[in-house]
This record gives sequence, C-alpha cells and structure tokens, in this order.
Amino acid sequence: MTGPWPWGRVSGAAGGAPPSTGADRAPERRCRMRHRVFRVTRGVVVLPDRQQQWRGRDARGDGASVTDDIAAGTPASARTPSPTDGYLGDPAARAKWDDLYAERERLWSGRPNGALVAEVAALTPGRVLDVGCGEGADAVWLARGGWDVTALEVSGVALERAAGHARDAGVTVRWVHAGLAEAKLPPASFDLVSAQYPALPRTPDAAAERALISAVAVGGVLLLVHHAGMETRQADESGFDPADYVWPSTVTALLDDDWVVEVDEQRPRVAPDGGAGAHHTHDLVLRARRLR
Repeated sequence: MTGPWPWGRVSGAAGGAPPSTGADRAPERRCRMRHRVFRVTRGVVVLPDRQQQWRGRDARGDGASVTDDIAAGTPASARTPSPTDGYLGDPAARAKWDDLYAERERLWSGRPNGALVAEVAALTPGRVLDVGCGEGADAVWLARGGWDVTALEVSGVALERAAGHARDAGVTVRWVHAGLAEAKLPPASFDLVSAQYPALPRTPDAAAERALISAVAVGGVLLLVHHAGMETRQADESGFDPADYVWPSTVTALLDDDWVVEVDEQRPRVAPDGGAGAHHTHDLVLRARRLR
C-alpha cells in the first residue's frame, strides 16, 4: 500500500527468482481473482473472510533456491481483482492503489528494504506481519529467512503480483486483502510487525496506530520506517498533507509502560536501485519491543 506520495516505498517487484526444486514443494493451487484463474505454488492468496483458516496453519516455507533480488525475470500480471473478492477496507483507497499499480508492470525495486534487513538481522524468525506489502519483496525475503509471513495490502493488483513472486520463489506467504484498521487481525499474534514507508491514514481514534500496536505479541517487535523530512512538510497543492498520515512519532506517543523503545532515530537510508521513492536519502526508524 504505497504509491504516489512524496515518500514512496521501495519494496516489491515484478518478476521472480527461480523456483525451488525438490520433493518438498507443495502442489500448485488455483486461486481466483477478477474471475480468472492463476496458479500459485506456496504463495496463497488469503482473503479476509477466510482468516479463520489461516490463523492456525503452519505455512512457513523453506525458501530454498531463492535469491535476495526478485526483480529479475518475467513480469507478473497486473489483473485487477473482482469487487466481490472479500476485500475489507475503503473502496476508494483500493481503487486509487489499483490504478497506480496498473499503470506500470513494476512499481518498486524488487529488493527488500534496507532498514528492514538491518533491523531483522538480530531477530529470531517467528510470525511476522508485513503491513502494506506492495509487490511482495519484503514478504518473500522474510519467508526465505524462515519467517512465517502474513502480508497485508489494499491493492489487489499488487497482491496478485506478490503472490506470483512467492510462487516463483517457492515460499509461503499468507496474503490479506484489506486495510490495516479493517483487517481484524488476531491481537498480540506477531513476533514482528513491519511497516515500511506505509501510507496509513490518520484518524481521530488513531485506528491505524492502535492496530499496529495491538498486533505485536509479548516479547515481539514493532518496526516502523518512514522517509525523514516528510512529517514536517507543509500541505501542498498536490493534496499531500502530513497531518493525514501515520508517522513514527504518532505511534510512539501511544506506547505505554508495556513497551520499551529500542531505536528511535534518523539515519542514512540504504536504498536499493530503482523503484519509486529511490530519491529519498534518510529514514526515520522506530523499533519498539512489547514487554508485557
């Protein structure tokens, strides 16, 4: 869930790495979007009305024969899902992001975000929620590293591409087609909640911020990364107003004594080549751990 905002997001890809081989590969599954059938191996599109089916499943992939860069290869299609596919969220937000993704075969770089790679290095793999997963680069990278990945996105176009990359990589990701506040994810269920440059709308009840916080399990980590300098910009004629969106500071303000902030800083950005948002040079990084 990223797009025509001044910050952008460098994540996701079109194309895929060579699939893994061996007898442990799961059989192909057929999923429907926009009344068409596409094949998914280990990359299963899971819609919100089926959440009870995936909450208790062990869907971790082995990540064999996957490269760190999934940008190379044949571009995934950009078919738009049907309005009846079970999407939970703002229809206008979905339409906006679908239109953005449909304009290009690949919007992002196809490489995992640098801040995510750096912050996850010392963590033990467990259950992770990738918020605003885009075309799936972070989700596939995490799955390759042994994480049990649930990836959430408002754009069905982006999700279909992401599922294709997971298929090509031979890893499993649970895909949730929903807005964060509307997804009704199981509380306190993720060892890592990762939101990399998300375009999360800010509301009076702080629904998005509270959804991020509530998803983290005891002992787990919330990792929120954004482009430095955007929060303090003035509203402009393009319609961008930083007051409309969630930032690390708005999340930090809601953390209570059950949390410890481990990292809250601005740092130079390790940006992959290509993709929208590649011109941004510094990140705001918030990493907080839930103590109880």
